[in-house]
Amino acid sequence: MAYELYYWPTIQGRGEYVRLALEDAGADYVDVARRSKAGVSAMMKMMQAKTGTPSFAPPFLVSGKITVGQTAAILLYLGGRHDLAPKTEAGRLWVHQLQLTIADFVQEVHDTHHPIGVSLYYDDQKNAAKKRSAEFRKERVPKFLGYFERLLEGGGATYLIGRKATYADLSLFQIVEGLRYAFPKYMKKYERQIPNLIALHDRVADRPNIAAYLASDRRIPFNEDGIFRRYKALDK
Repeated sequence: MAYELYYWPTIQGRGEYVRLALEDAGADYVDVARRSKAGVSAMMKMMQAKTGTPSFAPPFLVSGKITVGQTAAILLYLGGRHDLAPKTEAGRLWVHQLQLTIADFVQEVHDTHHPIGVSLYYDDQKNAAKKRSAEFRKERVPKFLGYFERLLEGGGATYLIGRKATYADLSLFQIVEGLRYAFPKYMKKYERQIPNLIALHDRVADRPNIAAYLASDRRIPFNEDGIFRRYKALDK
């Protein structure tokens, strides 16, 4: 039975981390809301359910009788089913912890262009976004990416925890891709400080299923409606 992924049909967003795992695993899945407007309606109806285990927000994944929401929880579920996580409990928890740290960083990326309120337009909070982005570039990117760089350097392995990729490695690929889109000038300078993370990004991009996905129309282009947005005023 194919997985059913429910997420917004026109953006990568948080759903992209799930898509990357499904694609790398060669899993059979349907990106429901991208099929038709009816898919979006179905997604909204499922979130408004009063019984069962409705998700607060997309993405969520339907697998038979199981519905899993929240990106990190979905990846924890998929990791064990598709060899994208260690088999030991300690290893699975470690990769889950890394994914939760990535989730924290993704929120900070979003806050660079919407530091005051999600319901406000970017134009309504430009000045605050400039201040937030300056602090993000100076303090937050080095803190988060520096952490993963240290793990890669200290481990001396192909991927974060060894020779086999996990869903956390796939997610770090997406982080680098997104930052290159949103902050191209900054990343051109900063990437010299994270050579191991850039090498990891390149290894993930070369994985056969990921390479095929990136070349396909299943990969939604970055745009100014997603988490990673390119505004010249925020990139130095």
